[in-house]
Amino acid sequence: MKKIPIIFSWSGGKDSAYALYQLNKSKKYQVKYLFTTIFLPNKRVAMHGIPEHLITEQAKSIGLPLKKLYFNDKNKNDYENKTRNFLLDIKSEGIETVAFGDIFLEDLREYREQKLAEIDMKAIFPLWNKQTNKLASTFIKSGFKTHICSIDNAKIPEHLIAQDFNSNFIKQLPKSVDPCGENGEFHSFCYDGPIFSYPVKFDINFPVQKSYEANGLKFEYTFSDIY
Repeated sequence: MKKIPIIFSWSGGKDSAYALYQLNKSKKYQVKYLFTTIFLPNKRVAMHGIPEHLITEQAKSIGLPLKKLYFNDKNKNDYENKTRNFLLDIKSEGIETVAFGDIFLEDLREYREQKLAEIDMKAIFPLWNKQTNKLASTFIKSGFKTHICSIDNAKIPEHLIAQDFNSNFIKQLPKSVDPCGENGEFHSFCYDGPIFSYPVKFDINFPVQKSYEANGLKFEYTFSDIY
């Protein structure tokens, strides 16, 4: 049976890594490309803070072609238009399915499915509705190594920035925090594991704090500022 060609939305973090790991074992799908959105002013993945060159190095170690989608500002319409045009180009190659690493955020899934349906494409979610405590444990036992590169200061103690995602890190999380950070409590950079042919080397600057405003609310984040 011929596998269905897909493109995978790659953030550089642990959920992306584990979802790709599952897809690589699939008898139904074949990942043709990774694609990542890069915020052009700082050449990093938004919210994760992963620099472009490390995303590129991840893709090299994984052994898959990487497509990059650049955007200059945080205007939603601009982002959606560029994403739409990008995906239409992908569709012209015969790829009509996009994979995501989301786990349980219903509104995000609905948004992705709606936008893809507008251009007659489909979404798949390899990790959907997995129990996040079990998912985190299985991810670690599978041999992945992941750096915590961004935390929401209102939800996570600052000393947890720049730690590795392991059982010790999970034990230190407040009980209100999802073990996989699915509600945006933290973000990560996966640098080694069974999908990589070699570890991705990186360095860490001093933690950097940044604030964002959305819907009239202000959010404070700490980044490990990897490079």
